[in-house]
Amino acid sequence: MNQVRSYHPFIGPFDPCPPIRTKYYSTPPHLFITFQPPNLPQFSAFEALKYGTLWPALYSPYDKMKT
Repeated sequence: MNQVRSYHPFIGPFDPCPPIRTKYYSTPPHLFITFQPPNLPQFSAFEALKYGTLWPALYSPYDKMKT
């Protein structure tokens, strides 16, 4: 699942600033998992500490998003 989504805002003819034609936002994976399914794969203890979560399905990297 792609965690970064985009949209194209309205650009008016009289906007004083240069337009940003595409804006991006992040959708973390926990928004789409309503309950913990049984037998969800788990990271090892070392990986869980490294990634900050026990479950790979809930991992969301902190990448710099485009502006």
